[in-house]
Amino acid sequence: MLLSEEHHMIRKSVRDFAEREVKPLARELDEKGEFSIALTRRMGELGFFGLRTPNEYGGLDMDTLAYVIAVEEMARVDSSQAATLAAHISLGIGPILNYGTDEQKKKYLPMLSTGDALWAFGLTEPDAGSDSRATKTTARLEDDTWIINGSKIFITNGASAINKGATVQVVSGETSGQKEFSTILVDADTPGFKRAPMHDKMMWRASDTAQLFFDECKVPASNLLGKRGEGSRIMLSTLDSGRLAIGAMGLGLAQGAFEMAMTYAKSRKQFGKPIAQFQVNAFKLADMATKIELARNLLYKGAWLKSNDQPYAKEAAMAKLYCSEIAREVADEAVQLHGGYGLMKDYDIERFYRDQRLLQIGEGTSEVQRMVISRYIGCYD
Repeated sequence: MLLSEEHHMIRKSVRDFAEREVKPLARELDEKGEFSIALTRRMGELGFFGLRTPNEYGGLDMDTLAYVIAVEEMARVDSSQAATLAAHISLGIGPILNYGTDEQKKKYLPMLSTGDALWAFGLTEPDAGSDSRATKTTARLEDDTWIINGSKIFITNGASAINKGATVQVVSGETSGQKEFSTILVDADTPGFKRAPMHDKMMWRASDTAQLFFDECKVPASNLLGKRGEGSRIMLSTLDSGRLAIGAMGLGLAQGAFEMAMTYAKSRKQFGKPIAQFQVNAFKLADMATKIELARNLLYKGAWLKSNDQPYAKEAAMAKLYCSEIAREVADEAVQLHGGYGLMKDYDIERFYRDQRLLQIGEGTSEVQRMVISRYIGCYD
């Protein structure tokens, strides 16, 4: 796919930032399990968080492909910072931009596009993962106030000092025995709303992962996002867009792992020559490069479709599935090429190998993606 000058510009800008400012800190932040407010604010200063936000709210108003390229380039160096960027744009800003009232957009979008504030999307619960309809968090409307009770888990960007709140899916009632789902904007300083960081993760250790708790949490009725009862539609639409972001993370991670493998294979000598020159290894690298190119074309097609207001949900699911599984395959082969060194924290490929594992789980597991795709291709007609 031919890219515009804008697309090349954003790739260069993000790559330069990731190489200069993220890469020197990535290993240390991973080791400490530390979320960096400083790097987050730098991403905001450079305009990365405002890529998809319209100019009137302080953003750059670029297309979906530009956003996908930005996430790809960040993941090429560090998945934790890529997760912060991807989740904030697709899950934080996205629902407000797509479904918010004028007042909600004016209140939230300017601050969320600068890096001074992060926003989360509260969907997953201890008993509601792939089955989002198992949501137990409730909201009852009393006078002009929503009163929320329940909890959420594994929420990206949910607990840091610069988090300003979350969009929360709740059970807002029941109709004919069926749960009614709605989405509500909950500011971080709302009484009854507590957030707790989750530590000791295997992957994305420098991203902010949180649990959210609601205990008689009182929110103004005007904080309803979209119409009452449209929560599932808003959630599914948000996840479609988020799948492109996870695909971009998989693609970027695969590219970074491939480059490490190539560099190592050219420098490491055995039996008198670089191991890249042994056919078994040369073929591994050739397969890796081919898979990455196929993943990039599939992902960019999905992003192009969304940018041009075409149906893209099937392609988003395909891209998320394929890119995340290619990330696994490429990272695994890259470790194999590194041999024993690939298992040591002194080499970044060890971190990449851990980071890729979430990609087949987050934003819908690989099994769920196959279920979504099978419906689109007519298996259940």
